[in-house]
Amino acid sequence: MTLEETNAGPDLNGKVALVTGGGRGIGRAIALALAARGAHAFIAARSEDQLEEVAREARDRATPVPADVASEEDVRRLFSRIREEKGRLDILINNAGIGAFGPVAEFDVGELDRVLAVNLRGTFLCCREALRIMAPRRSGYIINIASVVGFKGYPDQGAYTASKHGIVGLTKTLAIEAQEYGIRVSVLSPGGVDTELIGRARPDLDRSTLLKPQDIARTVLFLLGLPERAAIDEIYIRRSASTPW
Repeated sequence: MTLEETNAGPDLNGKVALVTGGGRGIGRAIALALAARGAHAFIAARSEDQLEEVAREARDRATPVPADVASEEDVRRLFSRIREEKGRLDILINNAGIGAFGPVAEFDVGELDRVLAVNLRGTFLCCREALRIMAPRRSGYIINIASVVGFKGYPDQGAYTASKHGIVGLTKTLAIEAQEYGIRVSVLSPGGVDTELIGRARPDLDRSTLLKPQDIARTVLFLLGLPERAAIDEIYIRRSASTPW
């Protein structure tokens, strides 16, 4: 999704957003969609080159910040920069995620720790820091990107599935805790999306039938366009092929 491809959606002028995993795939599409609607998007990921490329596409509406969301120090530094430069955070999109695949009986515990650290711990840390900025302003929207595996199991995806189930559970609790501060929290669970990760997780799928990253970006814009009196806890968006994933 280029900046020009998003010509409909909510007016986000003056809003400040953070998109983790913003260097490619779903995160890139979301960051460009937010910028196209007028938001200033901080984009975080470990790959500086990819972040710089996205920032160029977004022109002056994105700030690349290399960071590892599994690191509490990196996350605190990231949110401190947002607070210092903008003084607010209106939108957090927790999209950063990695995958490692194989049967549970043969799975390396180090790989399990790595997946949980990025996918679940990283989401938890970013949610915590976002709340500390949003709560005093009594407004904000947090959208956590989970997956169909957040409520469904597939062979060879034990670690990845556990991390996404965790994100769904975290979001449900966070939605209740944040409600009194006027902060909305949603979880978005896509089925198969045409990204690098699914090529490794499901090489059997016909990629022409997969969702595209811009489909997820448009769903994010839909959530952000809801009136403040309305809240959606969870969206499952699947491909329209015969199988739901």
